[in-house]
Amino acid sequence: MKHTEIAIVGGGPAGLAAALNAAKLGARVHLIDRNDYLGGQLIKQTHRFFGSKEQRASERGIDIARELANQVTASKNIQVMTEATALGYYEDGVLLVEQHKKIFAIKPERLIIATGGAEKTLLFPNNDLPGVYGAGAVQTLVNVFGVKPGKRVLMVGAGNIGVIVSYQLLQAGVEVAAIIEAAPRIGAYWVHASKVVRAGVPIYTRHTIQRAHGHREVTGATVVQLDENWQPVPGTEKEFDVDVICLSVGLTPLTELLWQAGCRMVFVPELGGNVPLRNEHLETSVPGIYVAGDVAGIEEASAAMMEGALAGLNAAASLGYTTESLGLDRRNILAQLEGLRSGPVGEKIRKGLAQALL
Repeated sequence: MKHTEIAIVGGGPAGLAAALNAAKLGARVHLIDRNDYLGGQLIKQTHRFFGSKEQRASERGIDIARELANQVTASKNIQVMTEATALGYYEDGVLLVEQHKKIFAIKPERLIIATGGAEKTLLFPNNDLPGVYGAGAVQTLVNVFGVKPGKRVLMVGAGNIGVIVSYQLLQAGVEVAAIIEAAPRIGAYWVHASKVVRAGVPIYTRHTIQRAHGHREVTGATVVQLDENWQPVPGTEKEFDVDVICLSVGLTPLTELLWQAGCRMVFVPELGGNVPLRNEHLETSVPGIYVAGDVAGIEEASAAMMEGALAGLNAAASLGYTTESLGLDRRNILAQLEGLRSGPVGEKIRKGLAQALL
C-alpha cells in the first residue's frame, strides 16, 4: 500500500497543472498516466495557442508539454508513474493502479481526476473500413510519428480540431478534399478556418457523410446536404475520391472512475455528455475527489490547464497547505477562466457549467 496526500489520474494539461500547483504549496503528489510520456493531447498540438500570456498565448502545445513535464519531473514533491493505468477507485478510498504488470494500491487523502476525453464517432455505412480515423488519431500519426494517413482526406466536422488538423495535414503534404459540417455554421475560430480556405479547401455547412466507399479500404465518400430539420435533401449528394475519412465530431468526458467512486453525475450536452457535479472548488459530491479538464466538460487545453491549477491549489489547501499568495492565485486563475469562457464563443460552456454546479 502506497500512501500519498494527493493522487492525480491523468498527466495531460489539467493533470500536469494540478500536480505543479499542489506541489508548490507543499503537498506530496502521485501523478499517474497510462502513457509512457506526460503531456496528453498537448504533445500533438503544433499550432500556437491564443489568449493571454497566462494562457500560454503564442506557445505551441508540444512546447508547453515539454516545459510542464520537465517541471513535474524536477519537483521533489511529485512522484510520476507513467505506463500506469488506474484500474478502479474503491469505497475504502483505495486507488488500484497497474504498472509494468504489477498492481499497486494507493491510498490518497485527496484525489484529482483529470482523465480527459475520448473521441466521438458517427454511424454510416462502411464506417469500419480501414481509412476511417478520428481526428486525434490522425493528429498523432502526423505530428507525433511523422506518418501520412493517406493522400486525400475528407474532414467531417468544422470545429477547431477539425479545421486545425486539416491545416496540419496540408502542412504535411496531404490533400484535403473538403471539410463538411452538419451545423449551419462552422464552430472553429475564423482565424483557423481562413487558413484552410485560403489554401483552396472548400467548407460545406449543412452537410454530412452519407456513406464510405470501398471494399478492403476507403476509396471514396458520399456526402449529402441537410435541411433545417437535419434530414438529407434528395439530389444533393456529392462524391469525393478520398482514401481517408477523418471524423472530428467532438469529444466525450472519460468519467468511468467518477461513476465508480459514486460521484453524482449529470448529462450536459454543452459539456460533451455525462459530467460530475462539482462546487466552486472543483470538488465533486464525494468529499476529497476533485475534477479538472475535459473530464469535467470538454473545453480547450488552455481552460484545462487553468482548471488543473485551481484543483491542485484547492486540494492542497484542503489539507492545510497555504501561502500568503493563495487567495490571489485563486482569483487570478478564476479571472483567466472567465476570460477564456467570455463572449459568444464561450456561451455554450457557460450554459453547461451552470448545470453542473452542486
